[in-house]
Amino acid sequence: MAEKSELLNVPAFADLPGDQIAWFISQSEELHLKAGDIYIREGDPADAMFVVLEGQLQGRGEIGGETVVFSMKPGDVTGVLPFSRMKQFPISARAVTDGRVLRFPASLFPNLVQKMPELTQRLVGMMSDRIRETTRLEQQRDRLASLGKLSAGLAHELNNPASAAKRATSQLRDVLKRIRDASHELGRRDLTPAQKAEIEKLETSFVQGDEVPRDALTISDLEDQIDSLLRSHGQTDLWQMAADLARKNVKPEALESLFATLEPDTARAALVRIAASVEIATLLNEIESGTSRISDLVRAIKEYTYMDQSPVQNVDIVKSLETTLTILNHKLKQGVVVQRVYEPIPLLVNSFGSELNQVWTNIIDNAIDAMGGKGELRVRTYREDSCVVVEIADNGPGISPEIKPHIFEPFFTTKAVGQGTGLGLDTVQRIVKKHRGNIQVTSKPGDTRFEVRLPLAEALA
Repeated sequence: MAEKSELLNVPAFADLPGDQIAWFISQSEELHLKAGDIYIREGDPADAMFVVLEGQLQGRGEIGGETVVFSMKPGDVTGVLPFSRMKQFPISARAVTDGRVLRFPASLFPNLVQKMPELTQRLVGMMSDRIRETTRLEQQRDRLASLGKLSAGLAHELNNPASAAKRATSQLRDVLKRIRDASHELGRRDLTPAQKAEIEKLETSFVQGDEVPRDALTISDLEDQIDSLLRSHGQTDLWQMAADLARKNVKPEALESLFATLEPDTARAALVRIAASVEIATLLNEIESGTSRISDLVRAIKEYTYMDQSPVQNVDIVKSLETTLTILNHKLKQGVVVQRVYEPIPLLVNSFGSELNQVWTNIIDNAIDAMGGKGELRVRTYREDSCVVVEIADNGPGISPEIKPHIFEPFFTTKAVGQGTGLGLDTVQRIVKKHRGNIQVTSKPGDTRFEVRLPLAEALA
């Protein structure tokens, strides 16, 4: 039989009157456990509270979709607690070593509340701690799932320009060989200064030309004209060159001067060199575009996470929104048109690191999902007295009247596990309130608007 002194060593029972301890022991059942014994089974009715007296115990089960394992030692209180709404045990618990536990039936909780009010208060505090820890674990799980999705999207966004740059670099090697061979061929020819000048002039004008045909039909017509010109001068195997020059908007008449001033074989070598120079310029532009895109994404990631920056600083709201739109581009580009209406004067808000970016991410991500990935997203900023107002709207089906009152409640979601951003609008609301602002939503079919009001940094000075 458990002794009073044993319970007094349990933190929840410390300093309680002896008669209360005696009553609790008299109403409890002492369980002697052998290593491996299971005393709580997942799914069984939550009908008892347990106080660990001796031994090492272990709990295992799923909380928030994740498998959790935790240890229990002498002095721990587990099982169902007073005022808990637990109906079934969410875990199983077993003895790791031989041990003893007191089992107090949940049916006697009303008596416990009356006879041991201080213990009840302590147990309610423990239950609050449990809820906070469970909340933390679920939020951490959702954030990790969100981070995985965001990382996958960013990896795709980075892979596209990286692959394009790699492909262009590979092609560049082949083109450099062609231009080298053509240059050697021209070097063996006895060209006059005027002929060399004509080749160089054409090469420079074609390389520097940035006018591109507007449509595929124009390119096709131009390619046919260039190919006909080449064939008329005996060059019947340069169809690929004709296509390359057409994409660069080279006009057939510009090539006539080569055949007018050069021998056919010399003109051919000059054409190969000129076409190779044009292709090199195109490939270099592709490499520059790809690496610039990678650089922009890396910069956006750093700005989004506020890497290498102070935790609290004045943030340009428009810049913050644009960074978030860049991060979410992998979802936006599938069919969402973004309409921007920004206040021309910079609006600064004193922000805690990347927290405001998390707010924009959640609202925009919800809007994209609400529109099924296709629609119009409207982002607007303006000043209202000493506040900046950020309005994010979409033309999706709207929020139903039944759901709208609950969207800011903790853990409320209409999405499957792993599909959200891992924050929830309750967290968004907490972040906004932390910044001394407020958030409002209006919704009807075709027009859902979230308005976030935040005090300007100058107003807080």
